[in-house]
Amino acid sequence: MDTSLMLFTRDLRVRDNPALAAACEADQVVPVFVFDDAILDGPFGVPNRIRFLLDSLADLRRSLGERGGDLVVRRGDPAEEVARLARETGAGSLFLADERSAYATRRLDRIREAVRADGLDLDVSAHPGITVVTPGELIPTSGDHYKVFTPYWRAWEAARWRPAADAPEKIRLPSGVKPGALPRLADLISGSPSPALAPGGEGAGRERMKAWLREDATAYDDVRDDLAADRTSRLSPYVKFGCVSPRELAEAAPDAYRRQLAWRDFHHQVAAAFPELPRRDYRSRDRRWKDDEDAFAAWCEGTTGVPIVDAGMRQLHREGFMHNRARLITASFLTRDLGIDWRRGLGHFNEWLVDGDVADNAGNWQWVAGTGNSTRPDQVMNPFRQASRFDPRGDYVRRYVPELAGVEGSGVHRPWTLDEDRRRSLGYPPPIIDPDDR
Repeated sequence: MDTSLMLFTRDLRVRDNPALAAACEADQVVPVFVFDDAILDGPFGVPNRIRFLLDSLADLRRSLGERGGDLVVRRGDPAEEVARLARETGAGSLFLADERSAYATRRLDRIREAVRADGLDLDVSAHPGITVVTPGELIPTSGDHYKVFTPYWRAWEAARWRPAADAPEKIRLPSGVKPGALPRLADLISGSPSPALAPGGEGAGRERMKAWLREDATAYDDVRDDLAADRTSRLSPYVKFGCVSPRELAEAAPDAYRRQLAWRDFHHQVAAAFPELPRRDYRSRDRRWKDDEDAFAAWCEGTTGVPIVDAGMRQLHREGFMHNRARLITASFLTRDLGIDWRRGLGHFNEWLVDGDVADNAGNWQWVAGTGNSTRPDQVMNPFRQASRFDPRGDYVRRYVPELAGVEGSGVHRPWTLDEDRRRSLGYPPPIIDPDDR
């Protein structure tokens, strides 16, 4: 019997998973996930994402079990663990998702090196599924990747997408393979996840996707920037971990939402061409960033005295998620109003966002800071105008800033204008910027 290995990475689903579908053409399949210590001990091994990951792996194990298989769990260097499993099972092929981040590229290179070093006859192949359109598939005539979104969007709309992959009906695990137990959260992290973190997994992701498509998708373009309405899809964590297929979602979603998925693909192809995107300016702006530790701490803690900014930061800490409009406002405030390096903001977001996608997160931070792919690099988002436009009644602020819950109407956005006794009773700090200058 021929045996294949299926290495799950950021494609934690059985539906529309091209790598898994290809692996299941073999008589026997070893589905495997490796807890890489380089991730667990690095900047992305943070409580919110690890808890969401464990949820997702438990759900994936259930789905594989329903089909007669199991999820083999290992911890260590993915290259060494793959080579070890290949030797133990006599596998002739390895399948995994085609991911283009700097880490994923190194991982794939190490796997191929380990296989060669062991003298194994193991065919290694990467398959689409992380994005709707794979990075490098759309290439402009003028260069190696699209640097501006609008022409990329036109090419993306015209592209022919891969066919959807069927979920396997049956999976046969070779005898003698010990699946191993999933670790406990406390074994992997020392901190605590956000109290209102969403559950992970393909099951939860598909339930969320179906509910959103049924109830809110048609109104998406009208409500997606309404902070208080909270009617965005909230599917980004499930797309980030591959619990939901971005291609399946793009096929079912309205045009305005597809455009957001195209933005995600755009940033992935930028990061593939410029792997330093999370660390270095994509376009040099020769800016001098400020070292203001007090201001940065206030921003991180949601105590800047600017309610719309503080509400966004507190939502982040409570839910491991932030409304997209609030992400833009808080990022602009840090880089434009406080003059603090976008890398510091990116780092804080990476500590909390469960959907902290390397390419998309860095791409958006650089876009806001004016160092990335924006065609208007000097654009600044005035936080007070943004608040008036996207939270006109102040309900978003009252939801996440309890000190201001009793302030009625739009006045919640300018609590420093209240009479002195009322202002003191709130226990809310004065703004760290001069609002009259904005």
